[in-house]
Amino acid sequence: MTDWDYYGTSAFQATPDWQAVTIWFKDLKQEGWGVTMPFTPQALSGLVLEMVRAPADIERPPAALFNGMIAPLIPYAIRRAAWFQGESNAPKAYQYRRLLPAVIRGWREAWGEGDFQFLIVQLPNYGAHHVQADENAWAELREAQLMALQVPNTGLAVTIDLGEAYDLHPHQKAEVGQRLALWALGTTYGKDKGIVYSGPLYDAMKIENNRIRISFKHVGGGLEAHGKTLRGFAIAGADKRFRGAEAIIDGDTIVVSSPEVSDPVAVRYAWGGNPDCNLYNRGGLPASPFRTDDWPGITVKEK
Repeated sequence: MTDWDYYGTSAFQATPDWQAVTIWFKDLKQEGWGVTMPFTPQALSGLVLEMVRAPADIERPPAALFNGMIAPLIPYAIRRAAWFQGESNAPKAYQYRRLLPAVIRGWREAWGEGDFQFLIVQLPNYGAHHVQADENAWAELREAQLMALQVPNTGLAVTIDLGEAYDLHPHQKAEVGQRLALWALGTTYGKDKGIVYSGPLYDAMKIENNRIRISFKHVGGGLEAHGKTLRGFAIAGADKRFRGAEAIIDGDTIVVSSPEVSDPVAVRYAWGGNPDCNLYNRGGLPASPFRTDDWPGITVKEK
């Protein structure tokens, strides 16, 4: 068994003239993928130095992965697809609103087997912990994945509680697979008509004086907080400034309010890269992050 670890230095500017560069083992780090681990010189059996351009300069040809890895599978029958991707698209999350439905349509057209089921794994929590509903590219990417449910015969496995703050690849893969399986068993296979296969999904809002009432699809026998009180809700008025809000379960709805917002117009839930949130249904499945507003986000300019 061979294990390869890639360590890099901080970027430095190259010049036309010769210059000496000292590379210290103690300064080498693994960055960008997984958890940063210390360098272990005692395990060193070989060393290769490679000069590379900045990652932003790397060209990623469109359709290369499809042509190399998906196209060869098309002669085989297919029942459904499970899609776990989107991290690298987060800076252009608004564009993803078009890209993901296009991928679904493209695969279905390529196979020619009708609208086979396409299950989407919504991005998990990742990055610095947030409580406030800050503008966030990962939140906007999750929204684009949620919006893809408008395409017929699609599903969404919410994983906002399965991520790792500083590991891009979360460890709880079994739970992700279980949530995908629930959607398949509750829909295509129809093993159990009463199976709860989705967490709560935002459906509608209603302004009631100084509070907003939120209703959901897939309440799964009822809404519940995993903890003493609901967390992760924020509310805003016409000024578009979100404040942390009190949220109370009322039947199959949630009532959101804040003493700082007398005339609310919008609510956001779990809106951040790594939000503090705890809304579930009684089937044990988490609610998808959502927002009731359609105000332009930070990735609109990248569409």
